[in-house]
Amino acid sequence: MEKQAAYYATGKRKSSIARTWLTPGNGAIVVNNLPVEEYFPLETTRLELVQPLKLTNTTGAYDVRATVQGGGPVGQAAAIRHGITRALISANPDFRGTLKKAGFVKRDPRVKERKKYGQRSARARFQFSKR
Repeated sequence: MEKQAAYYATGKRKSSIARTWLTPGNGAIVVNNLPVEEYFPLETTRLELVQPLKLTNTTGAYDVRATVQGGGPVGQAAAIRHGITRALISANPDFRGTLKKAGFVKRDPRVKERKKYGQRSARARFQFSKR
């Protein structure tokens, strides 16, 4: 019995980091040892992480195993999507053009702005009193 090739990639979004493995299979998605329906109860987050597979028509071709930590559910789903995209590119470099056009290849650089001293939050100031 020969060993099947597994494609590994790391995806990131906000403060979430996802380690994803793509193995040839029937399309099962497991996140942190739970089925994707159980880990992400919202349909929108599940739809987001399968976008690269749908775009490249490889929905049933690969099994996805992901471990994700940090952040919230939306950031984690986007991190897994980024990891799946990178793993698909390593599996088949021809997918890069279509995935890049969809905007999945580049890491989303938007992160929370830090709080500044002398202010209430990142941009909100304390209330000014003239008297």
